[in-house]
Amino acid sequence: MSIILGIDVGGSGIKGGPVDLATGELTADRLRIPTPSKSTPSNVAAVVGEIIDHFADQIGDTPVGLTFPAPVVHGTVPFIANLDQKWKGLNADAYFQEKLGRKIVLVNDADAAGLAEVHFGAAKGNDGFVVLTTLGTGIGTAMIYRGVLIPNAELGHVELDGHDAEKRAASSIKDKEGLSYEEWTYERLQPYYAHLEMLFSPDLFVVGGGVSKDWDKFGHLLKLRTPIVPAVMRNKAGIVGAALKAKDAMEHPEPKIKG
Repeated sequence: MSIILGIDVGGSGIKGGPVDLATGELTADRLRIPTPSKSTPSNVAAVVGEIIDHFADQIGDTPVGLTFPAPVVHGTVPFIANLDQKWKGLNADAYFQEKLGRKIVLVNDADAAGLAEVHFGAAKGNDGFVVLTTLGTGIGTAMIYRGVLIPNAELGHVELDGHDAEKRAASSIKDKEGLSYEEWTYERLQPYYAHLEMLFSPDLFVVGGGVSKDWDKFGHLLKLRTPIVPAVMRNKAGIVGAALKAKDAMEHPEPKIKG
């Protein structure tokens, strides 16, 4: 049984748990610790270290997967919105390894959710091109082709009606503007997904984010050629996806990129 610790870093909480990657199930109750109000690299690393220590007897010396609410380019965070700006430009993979004495593998949070859905969730068994979107404060996205992640896709920022798409179609905008599910779907989601369909011709869309629990209120209103289904991994998607990324890093080390 392959047990790897996944940790999901968010703006309000940092949660982690050991994952059995044969089943996608957590082998112990997850531990959640509030994100430090001053979310500097050192403060976040201290919380991550606390979670690692909590599960140390279950995970041995295996790498730890860690989701991050920002793009992660060869271990470096190019920019950050929801944590302290000291993360900007930091080689976070190397930083965590130095601070914690253990290999830490970072992955964008939407990418982690996509991996979890492809391996254990709504897209399991789909061997084609899957696009996951998380509808929340903004729109996070993941692109996975034949099980291989294409990292850091920011499809929430494609242009929609002359605007950044997430500023029109995110679920937070539905709430802010008081749109009904019908108005939101017909006026915002339908154009957004139709545009992605035209650009990428995926085999499957998976819709995540908290609003996916209300799928029966809007999913049937979308008219696309591409099948579209709600995510099923919910709150454990980040933890499971982070563990999957760590396992992949063990088996397929990232090559050195020459500039």
